[in-house]
Amino acid sequence: MKIRVILVDDHAVVRAGFKMLLATDAQIEVIAEAERGEQAIKLYQDQQPDIMVMDISMPGIGGLEAIRRICARDNQAKTLVFSVHNEQVYINQAIKAGAKGFISKNSAADILIDAIQHIVKDGRYIEEGLMPAMPSDYQQTIDTLSPREFDIFLLLAKGRTAHKISDELCLGYKTVANYSTQIKKKLNVTTVAELAHIALLYGAVNH
Repeated sequence: MKIRVILVDDHAVVRAGFKMLLATDAQIEVIAEAERGEQAIKLYQDQQPDIMVMDISMPGIGGLEAIRRICARDNQAKTLVFSVHNEQVYINQAIKAGAKGFISKNSAADILIDAIQHIVKDGRYIEEGLMPAMPSDYQQTIDTLSPREFDIFLLLAKGRTAHKISDELCLGYKTVANYSTQIKKKLNVTTVAELAHIALLYGAVNH
């Protein structure tokens, strides 16, 4: 029986590349592809794959929220995150959302295949070298953010206004403003500049 995989990434060329890598293993079959978290949720319900291989940085609800919603409906769901973001905050948030594994997009084919096989057998897989270090106080606080709060935290740190975030995530302005207030309270800051500094310090955003 082949391992049935759904690939989720907003770049077609990335999906094509990973599909080629997976084609090197006769026991793995890519049955569907998605470019947004919303599509991934629907495809999971329709196709019931053995595993989803998903990026977390996508338009719409994003990968973290998609994983959270899928796992809320099916606690047996298996998701492997593959991302260019290898920082601890991303790994912790992915695992918290319900992902069973995390690898870098730069991983060799054998790591990708090994991770898929390991997770399908009810294991967990964090690529060697990406294992999180002991968290600091701020790191622990960031880890308490929900997937949605974390997404908004990142967008605020990148300089997006509440209006832009509400458009990007299809949320009401007041909802985004409330999230912003909650995030600042959790991180014990009062300004977006302070949020950006924390995000930069912990590798959540680049300079």
